[in-house]
Amino acid sequence: MKPARVLPFSLALFFYALGCGCGEVETGPIWFEEVALSRGVDFQHVYATERDYWMPEAVGSGVAFLDIDNDGFQDLYAVQGGDLEEDTTHGNMLFHNKGNGNFEDITEASGTGDRGYGMGIACGDYSGDGYIDMFVTNVGANALYRNVGDRTFENVTATTGTGDPLWGTSAAFLDYDNDGDLDIFTTNYLFWTSTSEIDCNSAYSERDYCSPRNYATPTQDLLLRNEDGARFKNVSVESGIASKVFGNGLGVAPGDFDQNGFVDIYVANDLLPNRLWNNQGDGTFIEDALLAGCAVNMNGVAEAGMGVVAHDLHQDGDLDLFMTHLRGQSNTFYLNNKGSFIDYTTSLGLAAPSLQYTGFGVGFADFDQDGRDDIFVANGRVTAGTPSYDPNDIYAEPNQVLRNLSDETFEEIPDCGLATPLYGNTRGAAFGDFDNDGDIDVAYLDNGSRLKLLCNVASEGHWMQIRAINKAGNDDYGAMIRVGEGEHVTWRQVQPAYSFCSSNDVRAHFGLGTRSGPQKALVRWADGTEQEFSGLEVDRVHVLRRE
Repeated sequence: MKPARVLPFSLALFFYALGCGCGEVETGPIWFEEVALSRGVDFQHVYATERDYWMPEAVGSGVAFLDIDNDGFQDLYAVQGGDLEEDTTHGNMLFHNKGNGNFEDITEASGTGDRGYGMGIACGDYSGDGYIDMFVTNVGANALYRNVGDRTFENVTATTGTGDPLWGTSAAFLDYDNDGDLDIFTTNYLFWTSTSEIDCNSAYSERDYCSPRNYATPTQDLLLRNEDGARFKNVSVESGIASKVFGNGLGVAPGDFDQNGFVDIYVANDLLPNRLWNNQGDGTFIEDALLAGCAVNMNGVAEAGMGVVAHDLHQDGDLDLFMTHLRGQSNTFYLNNKGSFIDYTTSLGLAAPSLQYTGFGVGFADFDQDGRDDIFVANGRVTAGTPSYDPNDIYAEPNQVLRNLSDETFEEIPDCGLATPLYGNTRGAAFGDFDNDGDIDVAYLDNGSRLKLLCNVASEGHWMQIRAINKAGNDDYGAMIRVGEGEHVTWRQVQPAYSFCSSNDVRAHFGLGTRSGPQKALVRWADGTEQEFSGLEVDRVHVLRRE
C-alpha cells in the first residue's frame, strides 16, 4: 500500500415488458444511476467500532454477484469487516434477487452471515451438485459455505479443511489439475495479530495507517486441492506455491496465460514483486513473473499491487493483465505476447489518469456496448492526503470509468458517469447484469460506508451473454469464448475471480455494437479442446454445452 512509513431466450423484450430495467435515462455522459437502497440493498460496511489505525481496517472488503438458486438472476453478497477487538454484531449479508432486479435480505434464513473480520469472497460449485458455493476469506479462519440448493447454505469449513487461520484476501476457485472439480487458491497478506500492531504517522505527523513494509512479515499463498467434492487437501508445499517465495498478496487473477491447457495464477503483491505461478501440468507450479515480464513495472520497480484482472483487451486470444496501484504510481497494463508480458500502460493512455488515485477493485466491461471494452476502477486512499473530496472522510476519492476509444486509447468519463458525483474509500467492486437487461452493472463497497449499486443506463448497442457448461454440468472455469469472425471478434474468459477481494457474474458478456445478425462462437474449453457454435441470436443469453 504506501511505499514508506511517515438455454437461449430473449431477455430484452421480456424485461422491457416487465418494466424492471433501470429507467428511461438520456444516454451520453450519464452512464450509471446509484440504486442500492431503491432496489432493496441496504448494507453498511463497518471496519471498527472506532478507527484504531490497525492494518486490516485499511484493506477493506469485497462483494459478489452470483446466482444462488439457478433462476437466471444475479444475487448479491457483501463481505463485512467488523471489530478486531471484540465479538462483532456485524456480519456478511446475502441479498436474493426477486426476479425483477429488486433484492431482499435473506442472510439469516440462508445461514451465510459469517462474523469473521471479512476480506474477500470467491464463488464456484466445488461439490459438483449444480449450485454455486461461497468461500469467504477473513483476518483469521476462512469459511466455506456449501449451497444446499434451497437458498440455504451449510458452513462446512471444519469438515472440508478450508479454515486456514492466516490473513486471506482475494481467492479463486479454479481447476489447476484438470480433474474436473474446483480447487481453491487464496492469497495471504501479512503474518499479523493485534498484538503485533505498530503505530505509524502520516506526512503531517498525525496517526495514520502503516505500510506493509513496517511489519516486514510477508507470507505465502495457499492452494487447496479438491479431493472428492467434500474435502480439500493443502497442497501448497508439494505444488511449489509455498516455496521460498513470500509476498503481501492482495489480488488474484487465474488464467492460462501461456495456453498450455493448464490454468496459471497471477498474484498482485503490495510493494513486493508480483507472482506468476506457471502451471507445469503435473500438479506443480514455477514462479515465473520476472522472466515473463510482469513482476515489476517498466522501470523495474515493484509497485503496490491491489486489484487485478486478466482480460484479452486486444482480442487476440490470450489474456493480458491490468493492475491497480497506489497514488503516485500509475495503474499498470501488461500486454501478453505468447506468454511474455510488456508494460503497455503509457501507450494506452492509462498512466496519467491513475496517478492521483489509489486503485483497488477493477474490471473490463463494454458498458456502452459499442464493441470496445471500457474500464471501471474503484479508488480510495490508504493514507491521509490532499485534495479533500469529502469533508467527512479524508480517505475518499472518486471512482473512474475509462471509455475505450477506437484508436486503442482511453478517455475518462467525468464523475464516473454519474449525474451527481460520489466519493468514497472504495475497495471491492463486482461486475454483472443484476437486472438482466443485457448490460453490465457495478456493485462496490466503500470502506466504512454503505454498499453502492450502479445501474447501467449507457448501453445502446447489441449484446450477447454466454454460459459455457462443461460435461460435469458446471460453468467451465478457465474456458475462453470467442464471438464473431474476421475483424469483429471478442474474446472472454469464464472466470468470476478478478477485481479486488470480489467475485463477478460468471456469464460472459459481449458488447456487439451494430452487429445484429446471428453470430458464431468458438469455445476453447479449459483443457484446450475447441468447439464451434453458430446461429446465435444477439440480445440473448445463450447456454453452450460441451459435447
